[in-house]
Amino acid sequence: MAVYGKFLGPILAFVLFLWVPVAQAKDAGDLLVRLRGVAFLTNTSGTTDVLAGDADTTDDHVPELDFTYFFTANIAAELILATTKHSVEVRNSTAGDLALGTVRLVPPVLTLQYHFLPKAKWSPYLGAGVNYVFAEKESTGSSVASVKYSNEFGYALQAGVDYRLDDKWSLNLDIKKVFVHTDIRVNGGTIRADDTDLDPLIIGIGIGYKF
Repeated sequence: MAVYGKFLGPILAFVLFLWVPVAQAKDAGDLLVRLRGVAFLTNTSGTTDVLAGDADTTDDHVPELDFTYFFTANIAAELILATTKHSVEVRNSTAGDLALGTVRLVPPVLTLQYHFLPKAKWSPYLGAGVNYVFAEKESTGSSVASVKYSNEFGYALQAGVDYRLDDKWSLNLDIKKVFVHTDIRVNGGTIRADDTDLDPLIIGIGIGYKF
């Protein structure tokens, strides 16, 4: 028992150091601005109406800027801004693999969050909200003459945690699952892939500053 007692004190002190409330950590009226590096991992599914095959998009890794406004110490709204670039192709179609070129997505995501421990050093939160994907063709692949993507609304779920460095600065880990689709029109609509799911997983790590 004496051996365990040697470690019990330091362990309890460490836990209290991490979780003890500190005034002005997060409060109503605060604006938290973060810069994160995000992995935009798509989970594409969809088929063409004429050639069959499976739609596929590449992942991307980009910087992202986000803003979180606190209505109360626990309730906040977050808006993220980023742009991603993806190569698109149809694999295993009756005409073989079709390279559709690249598309640039601008997927702003707005979530309403609940922060469970707003005044603790570790402050976890959950969120849910909406997004609207602007899809703009950047180039057309050699397999096709033209490609067009529809802009669509979707929804998002979120989980994350802030680690407070001091009263202004914090570190952040954030994960979002976005559910959204796009309609793809190839060669003026002669080939279509309606309701192609993108459904990206967005994983971000960054640093925040509270105003």
